[in-house]
This record gives sequence, C-alpha cells and structure tokens, in this order.
Amino acid sequence: MRSDSVEQRLARGDTAAGQVVSRVAGIEGSTGNRHLARLLRPTVPLRDLGDLVHALCAVHGKRPDMIEDAMATSVDPIEREWLGRAAGGFADERHYLARLVSAAGPLPSTPGQAECESAFVGLRHAFGMLARSGRSGCAMGAIEALVMEWHVVRPLLDRSADRFHVAGAACTMPDSFADIVATPSMERAMAFGAQQLLVQHRGLWDLLESRAAARDASA
Repeated sequence: MRSDSVEQRLARGDTAAGQVVSRVAGIEGSTGNRHLARLLRPTVPLRDLGDLVHALCAVHGKRPDMIEDAMATSVDPIEREWLGRAAGGFADERHYLARLVSAAGPLPSTPGQAECESAFVGLRHAFGMLARSGRSGCAMGAIEALVMEWHVVRPLLDRSADRFHVAGAACTMPDSFADIVATPSMERAMAFGAQQLLVQHRGLWDLLESRAAARDASA
C-alpha cells in the first residue's frame, strides 16, 4: 500500500495516471483507423465482420485474459478494485464475442490463413507479457489502454450483432480510470505499456485490412 495520499502525491507534482494513458491513446490509439472506419460502413461484407469477431476472440477472448493476468500480480488495493470492475466488464465482453462468433459461422476463407493463425498467437502472447510485466505501472498502462481501445471497438461489435441478428448487450467496461497517481518512473512505465498495447492493436487492424484485401482479390 502506498504511504502517501493521492492529494500528497499530486501536490508534489506526480501525475494522475489516467492522464498518462489518455495522452498516449489520443495520439496512438485506434480512433480514426481506416479499417475500423470501413467496418462501420453499412455495406461492409459480412465476411469482414466475421473476420473481425473471430480475430478479437482469438486474441482477447480466452482466459486468463489480460486483466485477469494483471490482477494476479497487482498488490495496490485501488488498482485491484478498478481491475476487478474491468475484469467483470471484460468477462461480459468475452461472452458477447462468443455469441457473435457463433452467429458469424466459420472463419472466412482467406489466402495465407496459416500465417495469420501464427500472428494471432503472437499477439496474444504479446498482450500476456504486457499484463504480467514486473515493471511497476506497465501492466496498468496496458490495461487502461485496452479499456480505452475497447470503447472504440465496441460499436463494431454492436454493428456485427445487428448484421448477424444477435441481441445486443450493454457494455459494462469502466468509463474512467483507477484513482491512482503515477510517480515519474511509473508514468514512464505506464506510457510504455500503453504504447505497446496500441502498437499490437495497430498490427491487428493492419492484419485484418490485409486479409480483407486478399479476400477481395481472390473473389
């Protein structure tokens, strides 16, 4: 448990942790991503939405997920309370994803499928490494970035539910950050964790965009 209060740490110049991740996500996050914008179009092929939900399920839909991994090593009670709420919300999202994958049917046939499966495994491994990082602040930065990203991605799940005739579900993921304060060293670690999470997500969107282009070319 930290000995200083939040007010004391803010007074000496430490940073509200949510500000760190918000700054990083505002610059490097998925908002405005070209492929995500395409997937939100009413005329996007169903196979591309199917590819999306299968990919998200492959990298985020298995247990233990990132948030559960981070909870296993967190000792700060404020962090753990927030992570517990995030874990509960993400469990609901996993169930939602599972229903969407079931409705979408088999993964759409795409050239280079074996390489893509390896890429999904690599992404999941990278997410797990971030969540289990022993560097103070790294895991929290990554998890808070994941929560921010999920609110960007969530409209795609609802669009998929509508197209696949699946009942929608309310999102119960937190819409604010844990009430913690980052020292300079923790701030750097949080920024690193957030940046690495966002790098991996950009890789996922690039992969899905390439898969969609490959399917279009072979049609």
